[in-house]
Formats: sequence, structure tokens, C-alpha cells
Amino acid sequence: MRVFVTGAAGYIGSVCVESLVAAGHEVCVFDNLAEGHPEAVTPPAKLVVGDILDGPLLKRTLAEFKPDAVLHFAGRALVGESMRDPGIYYAVNVTGGVNLLEAMVGCGCRKIVFSSSCATYGLPEKIPIDERCPQKPINPYGHSKLLFEQILKWYEQVHGMVHINLRYFNAAGATVRNGEDRKIETHLIPIVLDVVLGKREHIAVFGDKHNTPDGTCIRDYIHVCDLADAHLRALDRNTSSSYNVGTGEGISVLQVIEACRKVTGHAIPAVIEPPRAGDPPRLVASANRIKMDMGWKPRFTKILDTVASAWEWRKAHPKGYAS
Repeated sequence: MRVFVTGAAGYIGSVCVESLVAAGHEVCVFDNLAEGHPEAVTPPAKLVVGDILDGPLLKRTLAEFKPDAVLHFAGRALVGESMRDPGIYYAVNVTGGVNLLEAMVGCGCRKIVFSSSCATYGLPEKIPIDERCPQKPINPYGHSKLLFEQILKWYEQVHGMVHINLRYFNAAGATVRNGEDRKIETHLIPIVLDVVLGKREHIAVFGDKHNTPDGTCIRDYIHVCDLADAHLRALDRNTSSSYNVGTGEGISVLQVIEACRKVTGHAIPAVIEPPRAGDPPRLVASANRIKMDMGWKPRFTKILDTVASAWEWRKAHPKGYAS
């Protein structure tokens, strides 16, 4: 297939492009490089430097490439930033997304796999979270993702746009080629590994009195390679749907830190700090729907293996892609 991928010089997108190229697909990457890296794009995928807020450039690029399908990763994704500056989240995640859909309509492409988020659920009413749970986002980031999911339904009704929403939980891990390298890092595992690399003195643990076995927050860590596999399988779908993508297993903050200690052989001091407002104690996925519909299942089910892959990449790239 000819696959157009937005935001694919970033973390998850770059691993998906790596998998697309390995599977023999022809790939065009569209990224403004605000957080992405040209080195992360696997050859022979073509990189076009551009912003999804530039509607005319999107239309010209898609008209020239003529994709069979689109994977849409581009967007803003920091919860805290969205609370400080909601406007940029609605501009990029919603208006930019509509620009992409209009360019797709113009070039006759009618299939999109959307990088959505478990943030659309907000504070879940039950654990594990399945796709029937009410979507009640509690921040502009989650709301912007939900708005675009709703817009996709109208584009299906009006233009026949098949859309597959993949709602991620906590992406983690790395391939040999691609890993996490952001200007502002918010993911737990790379932050913990920064302590090992001497970039931080300790890891901050936000609260140890949550209603969980060890008092720290529990999350579902899905390996980025398993996310890539879900995207490739979604390309074969011809019916619109939404899917949670997670392992179904919850790992606490302290368990992640201990896994990092075992993998790296470093002590990694942890400091307990006050809990963050609005931090759900547990976020764990039910991924039964994607397993049934696509035959997908996670290959990385042990946090030690996920941490080990991230650590191998960080050792090889101590300064990120710059090294």
C-alpha cells in the first residue's frame, strides 16, 4: 500500500514507519520536526517537512503521493500544557486534523487510522477500561482527541471515510533503531533512565497513598512494537471502529522503578512528592475487542522486557538521535 503518515518522525510514528517499510509498504512521512527527528525516519520512506496547520501544503502533498491510507500521529500530547494553553490543542489536534481530512477527500483517500488516547475516557468508571466506557475527558488534550473522533464519524457519513481509532495507553520500549527522544519528556521509563545516565539526581514519585497495593499509580504499559503491529493490522480493516490498545495488566510506578533497577544495575533513588491533581490511581485497558476483531495480541507482556529494550536504545543513544 501507499501509506501517508503524519507525525512519523516522532516516537510512536517512527516505529510504525519502521514496521511499514519492513512490510514492503511505500511510505510518505509528513512532520514539522518540532518534536521529531529526520534520523528517526526509516529509509526509503520519504520525509516531507510540513505542518498539518498548513492546509494547502497538505493538499498538494497528498495529491502528489496519492495514498491508499493515512496513519495520523501528528498532534500535541502534553496534558499539563493543554491545561495552560488549550487553544493550541484545539488548533493542532482538531483544526489540523480537519485539514488532513479535507486533503484526503480531495485526493480520493478514504481510510485513516487515528492515534487517539485513553485520555478520552477521563476518570474511568470501571477498571479495566473497555470501549463501552463513557468518554468524559478531564483536560483539553483528551477533549481534543475525542472531538476528532466525533468529526471522523461525520466524515464517514458524508464522504465514506473509514476510520479506525486506536486509543493508546502508556507507550513504552524501543526498537534497535528507534526510541524516545523528546525535548520535554513526560513518560516514566525514559525519565527513570535519565537518573541512570546522570541527567537527573532522582526520580520523583507523585504520591504513595493512592488506593493501590503499593500506594503508587498503576498504568498499562504497551510496547511501541505492539502498537506498530496494531496499526499495520488496522490498515486491513474496512469497517470503522474504535479500539483500546494495551496489555490489560497494570504496573505501578514503584514496580517500573524496580524493573529499571534490575535491568540497569543502578540504585535509582526515588523521592516521594505530593500527588498530582486529577491523577487517576489506575488506568488499565481491556483490549478484548482488538484481539477478537484483528487477532492482535501484545508480544511484550513483561515490564522487564519493555524496560530492557528502552535501556538498550538509550545506551546506544545517550544524547538521543544527536548521538
